[in-house]
Amino acid sequence: MSFEIKLPLFEGPFDLMLFFIERDELDIYDIPISKITQDFLDYIHQLEKMEIEVASEFILFAATLMKIKSKMLIPRPELDEQGEEIDPREELIRHLLEYKKYKSVIADLAALEEERLSKAKRGNVAAELKSLQKIDDVDAEMQDLDLYKLLKVFQKVMNKYASRTDETKHTVIQYPYTIEQQKDFVLEKMAFREKIPFSEFVEYKPDKIFVIYTFLAILELLQLSQVTITIGEGFNNFWVEKTEQVATE
Repeated sequence: MSFEIKLPLFEGPFDLMLFFIERDELDIYDIPISKITQDFLDYIHQLEKMEIEVASEFILFAATLMKIKSKMLIPRPELDEQGEEIDPREELIRHLLEYKKYKSVIADLAALEEERLSKAKRGNVAAELKSLQKIDDVDAEMQDLDLYKLLKVFQKVMNKYASRTDETKHTVIQYPYTIEQQKDFVLEKMAFREKIPFSEFVEYKPDKIFVIYTFLAILELLQLSQVTITIGEGFNNFWVEKTEQVATE
């Protein structure tokens, strides 16, 4: 059986190459191809000894290094259109520089992401997911759910429902007053007097509902122009005065 692992330092052949160059402090523009090739092959052999499946990209890269090495050993250099000698390592160096550039950018972005996630404000996705997992782990609860637990919950709900007190009842009380009755009462009190202070109506029957209906009746009489209101001294009382009816021919 074979298994696949991902080494943290060497996610690909270019990553391994940069490790060798930085470790030995080599000049990336003048790579000692023979030594680099040997180090690369030794790494692959170590993986094979550990019975770790070697990715195809590492094998292809090793073959490319061996091809470059063989070209450098042959004393027949290739020439470009300008007649200059072509370095077999040129393409490899270009790819390594591009990989190194993008790797540095990715490292900077990863650092920014980690810094952003560590903040307490919005965007702390890791902390939010962790807190949600602690608060409501639905999957874990469903895995431990069985028929006995369901019946216990149902029994608890039914017992709570049975122990409930009687539902709240609202009793509507019909008061023994109406606006029309209080209008007649006010006019009757003013039949032999020109004006009456409102406090006298309150003293007649100091009941809150009676006073409210009487006050509403006075307002309606005022709207019908059957009475007028005069504010008393100190604004704590007012006078209700009957309006004189103009005779019509």
